[in-house]
Amino acid sequence: MKQTYASAGVDIDLKSKAISRIGKYAKATLRPEVLSGVGFFGGLYEMKGYKKPVIISSVDGVGTKLKLASALNKFDTVGADIVNHCVNDIFTSGAEPIFFLDYIAVGKVVPERLEALGKGLAKACKEVGCALIGGETAEMPGVYQGDDFDLVGFVVGVIEKDRIMMGQDIIAGDAILAMPSNGLHTNGYSLARKVFGETASALNKRYTELGTTVGKALMATHTCYYNQLKPLLKDIKGLAHITGGGIVGNIPRSLPKGLAARLDSTKWPVPPILKLLQKRGNVDTAEMYRVFNMGIGMAVVCAPEKVNKLTRALPEAKVVGEVVKQKGEARVIIDGKGYRQDKVA
Repeated sequence: MKQTYASAGVDIDLKSKAISRIGKYAKATLRPEVLSGVGFFGGLYEMKGYKKPVIISSVDGVGTKLKLASALNKFDTVGADIVNHCVNDIFTSGAEPIFFLDYIAVGKVVPERLEALGKGLAKACKEVGCALIGGETAEMPGVYQGDDFDLVGFVVGVIEKDRIMMGQDIIAGDAILAMPSNGLHTNGYSLARKVFGETASALNKRYTELGTTVGKALMATHTCYYNQLKPLLKDIKGLAHITGGGIVGNIPRSLPKGLAARLDSTKWPVPPILKLLQKRGNVDTAEMYRVFNMGIGMAVVCAPEKVNKLTRALPEAKVVGEVVKQKGEARVIIDGKGYRQDKVA
């Protein structure tokens, strides 16, 4: 019997049709600087309007939140998840996202699923003016089983060299503001799945505390802060995107050596899904701060005299603490208790 790629589990024709569906959404995100369009071997982007441009890049994946997407047969939001995650990451430097690439790996091509992923990617890119310049869809039977798949995103941004923000101007006494998250965003889902389960029946269970199903709460799209914060950059000294590693692991990344963050947990709300997860999983508070954002999607550091201006422009932002001189090993102090990423200090 003659063998074909399709008989081995890889359907080139079906994959081509699926990719063409994604292409129509990507085309709508292209900027004038994009020279290659969608479909060439590489994405070409012409740098314009910068005197001393510095390129910044980041890569990440949606992680095991994808298991919930498969269980719920809901794929239209995880594309936006990874774009928003990556854009937030590079924006901590003050950079503008200019183009994005995706990598989707599947065991079997399902065109409708790929189209939903592509639509979410393109929608999120368009909202921040970022071109979805290209990507790769890999069909790998034997590596991915059943509905398993992976989604990874790569973002490239640019910033003038003299405008790079890495927290270098932060001093003790500066204020820390919190931009709210709407849930787990894209981190901590291995623990969340262990606590709540990952079957459709488990995820469709309603909880009084949530006012909705746990699946809907867990699938809330990762918030992007770029459009809200970009006009205010001149009044901001530092940004910390609270992702893997939680509050404890991420705020210190934007602080100069010798400084720490002192926070008051009564100053910001914790999303109901995180409260429920902690209660049902009997998770220690220290572990919650090391794993989850706990309601702070982006920490914003500014001089005290800029607080009123920022809170007026950002009604949802809460003043949650201040920068202090570091004493001991802890670089995050919450309610008077010092935390390190490896343990409570």
